[in-house]
Amino acid sequence: MRKHIGLQVAQVLFAVLTYFIIYLPILIIFLISIHGSRFTFESFDFTTRWYTGIVQDRDLMQAIMVTLQIALISTFVSTIFGTVFAIGIHSMTKAMRLKMMMLNNVPVVNPDIVTGIMLFIIFRFVRLSFGFPTMLLAHIFFSIPFVILSVLPKLKSLDPNLFDAALDLGATRLKAVFLVIVPSIKVGMLAGALIAFTMSIDDFIISYFMKSGDFHNVSTLIYARLRRRAISPEVFAYNSLIVLVTVAVMITFNILNRKDKRKVVLK
Repeated sequence: MRKHIGLQVAQVLFAVLTYFIIYLPILIIFLISIHGSRFTFESFDFTTRWYTGIVQDRDLMQAIMVTLQIALISTFVSTIFGTVFAIGIHSMTKAMRLKMMMLNNVPVVNPDIVTGIMLFIIFRFVRLSFGFPTMLLAHIFFSIPFVILSVLPKLKSLDPNLFDAALDLGATRLKAVFLVIVPSIKVGMLAGALIAFTMSIDDFIISYFMKSGDFHNVSTLIYARLRRRAISPEVFAYNSLIVLVTVAVMITFNILNRKDKRKVVLK
C-alpha cells in the first residue's frame, strides 16, 4: 500500500516538474511583456505599453502581417489538399496505403534544416524569387502531411456503407464526398488546420532559408534583431498574445468536440 502511494506521489511530482519546465519559458515571456523596464528587473512595474507598442513598431507589424498571411493561406491550401490526399489514400488497397503513409511520414520525421536546405536547392534550381512565394510554398509543403495524419483516423472510423448508400440514392461521387464524407471528418479537418496554422506561425528554420534581404516573418525578424542585440519587449508582447489566442482556440475546439461526441452518444 505504501509503495503504491509512493509511486503515485512520484508520478504526480514528475508530471508537475515536467509541466513546470515546459511552461516556465512562456511564463517568463509573459512577465517580461508586462514589465515596465526594458533592461532592469530589480523591481516589477506593471505596464501594458509594450502591447500598444506593437502597432507602433513598423517592422514588427509588417512581419506580423506576412506571418498571418502565409499562415492563413498555407492552412487553407494544405487543409484542402491534405483532405483530398487523405481520402485518396484511404480508398487504396492496404498494401498501397502503407506505402503512401511511409512516403507521407518522411517529411514529418525529417529534420527541419534538411527540409529547408532541400527546398532552398529546389527553388534556386527553378529560379523562383525568394520571399513571399517561396515561403508560402514551403509552409504548404510541410503542413500537408500533418493534415493527412489528422484526417485519416476520422476516415478509418467512418462507416463505408454511407458512401455507397449516397451513390445508390443517386448522388455522384463528388457530391457524395461533399455531402457524406466531409461532414463526417470535419473534426479531423479542423484539427489538421489548427496544426498547420500553429506550425506556420511557429516555424523559423525553413522560413529562414526561404527569405531574402529585408523580407521577414516574425520568427526571422526576432532572429535578425537578436543578432543586432536589438530585441524589444514588443516582441514578447506579441508572443504572449499568440499563446493566449492559441489557448483560447484549443479550449473552444475541445468544447465543440465534446458537444459533438455527446450528440453522437445521445443519438
